[in-house]
Amino acid sequence: MAATTGMSQSTVSRIWRAFALAPHRSQTFKLSTDPFFIDKVRDVAGLYLDPPEKALVLCADEKSQIQALDRSQPVLPMMPGVPERRSHDYIRADTTTLFAVLEVASGRVIGSLHRRHRAAEFKKLLAKVDKEFPLMDEERRRDPRQSRRLLPPNL
Repeated sequence: MAATTGMSQSTVSRIWRAFALAPHRSQTFKLSTDPFFIDKVRDVAGLYLDPPEKALVLCADEKSQIQALDRSQPVLPMMPGVPERRSHDYIRADTTTLFAVLEVASGRVIGSLHRRHRAAEFKKLLAKVDKEFPLMDEERRRDPRQSRRLLPPNL
C-alpha cells in the first residue's frame, strides 16, 4: 500500500489506525483515488455524529436478494423430556429486496419490501419517506399544508 501511494509505511499505518481500518482482514480492499476522499468521509461522518440543529439527516440503504426460505418439514414441538426438533434443510420460496431509511436524530427506520430491485421500487420508498418527513420553510411553519417535500412532484 505504501509503495502504491508513495507514502511511507508509518504514514499508512497511522492513517489505518486513525480510521480503524484493517484491510488485511478483508478479502478485497479498494483504495480511493479521489483527492477529497478524507474530506468527504469527515463530512458524512460528521452529519451522523453531530447533525446540524433542525437538520433532517437520512441514511438510505438496500439489501437485495434476501432469500425467503421455508423448512422442508414442519417443526416438531417440545414434549416432556424431548427438545423441539426441526429439519436442517430448507425450500427456497423466492427472493425479496429490502429498502430502508434511517432518520439519524431519532433512530426511526422506515422500510419497504419489494419483489424486484429497480429504481421504481426505490422511488416508492422515497415517496413514503417524503410523506413521513415533510420539509418546512421558516415562513410556512404556520401553515403545514404549504410544506415542501423531499421529492419534486415530477420525479
